[in-house]
Amino acid sequence: MAKTESGERPRPPLSGEPLALDLVNTTFIQGGLRGSLVDALAVPADLDLWLEEHAQALPPEPARPAAGPATASHLEEFRRLREALRELSRACVAEEPYGEQPVAVVNRAARLAVSWPEIGDGAAGGTAAGSADGPVVRWAESDPLMVLLGAVAVSGVELLAGPGRHGVRACAAPGCILYFVKSHRRREWCTPGCGNRVRVARHHRQRRS
Repeated sequence: MAKTESGERPRPPLSGEPLALDLVNTTFIQGGLRGSLVDALAVPADLDLWLEEHAQALPPEPARPAAGPATASHLEEFRRLREALRELSRACVAEEPYGEQPVAVVNRAARLAVSWPEIGDGAAGGTAAGSADGPVVRWAESDPLMVLLGAVAVSGVELLAGPGRHGVRACAAPGCILYFVKSHRRREWCTPGCGNRVRVARHHRQRRS
């Protein structure tokens, strides 16, 4: 468990999925079928930790370190996006049409990721020597954390509106609320822990019968 301003907090049991699903999975059940709901994004410091853990998958926004810690407003936006992505993931697995409201939330957030390349100050005059470091990336959104929100939303658009949506699954373990992309034919569970729990419960039922 990682220490944040909120104290020792359990981390999501599953990571390494597409960014959108990793955000969805920041709410999870700890303790199995009779466990309790945990929100890994309870306070702004939790959001800072989550962004740090996913830095390699996020755009290399140079202003991010200077932006300061996440605020309550940033946390609210990420949680709103999480709720929309969870609903779309549920609909995807159920093969239902996507609802207008969650689609609007995700699309609005995705626009925050708009960027374009420019010639930086060091390349004045367009000389070959001045442009050795390559173009400078500019973002339409001035708040770096909102740019990162946009990047997570884009991940959701690419997954849930692309061919990858056919691989989105809800964990089949009772009491689990996590989502994953089916990475191989026999995968049924989000983590081996869920699979082991189901097999143990099945074994106990068989012994009682």
